[in-house]
Amino acid sequence: MPRILALDTSSDACSVALMDGERTLSRFELAAKSHTRRLLPMVDEVLAEAGWSLANLDALAFGRGPGSFTGLRIGLGVIQGLAFARDLPVVGVSTLDAMALGYYEAHPVFAQEGRPVLVALDARMQEVYWALLSWTGEPDWLRRLEAEAVSPPSEVAAQPGVQRLGSAFVAIGPGWHYPELATLTPEHRDLEVYPDALHMLPLAKRALANGEAVPAEQAQPVYLRDKISWKKRQRIRS
Repeated sequence: MPRILALDTSSDACSVALMDGERTLSRFELAAKSHTRRLLPMVDEVLAEAGWSLANLDALAFGRGPGSFTGLRIGLGVIQGLAFARDLPVVGVSTLDAMALGYYEAHPVFAQEGRPVLVALDARMQEVYWALLSWTGEPDWLRRLEAEAVSPPSEVAAQPGVQRLGSAFVAIGPGWHYPELATLTPEHRDLEVYPDALHMLPLAKRALANGEAVPAEQAQPVYLRDKISWKKRQRIRS
């Protein structure tokens, strides 16, 4: 079984997790603006708890986004540094997929009932990163009913695929704070769900088995925003 270290800094949460077969070790903190200070100590903590070093690992995984631009760059920089140190392959994992997987594992009744999960992360600038997913179980874990996108909340609420669900879905993620999404009536709503490296491990394991790992220098985040959005962000900042 592969030994994989995963980390995520794509949101206000900071997390690290380690997999060795069926055993997992993890750390998770809500550490907005403290990722650079906390991430490497958390890596050291889980490795020390396992009694390993980087030399014992088979691969690394990171939350490749979507998420905070600064957070994604921090995570990518750390994962590349660790990978270069031991020439380890790297797997990028969708933050939205990891959120959905973690929620299904914590609430198996929704998986058993076939309830789709609409994940939403706050993208700032009155937009959300979002995707609509359903549970499939192993080996693929999840199926995307609506692909990852960045949209104004009103556009998410107006999506035909979302409208057809009525109340037969679950809403998760801090992006659900926008009032425009209040027009939707999910069966359950939980804004306290964040990306977590622990839930990236099964997805990373599958990606590794499918040959999707890349050398460190080829690892890239997924921002979703186009050039127009980034120019808008620059205007706002100035």
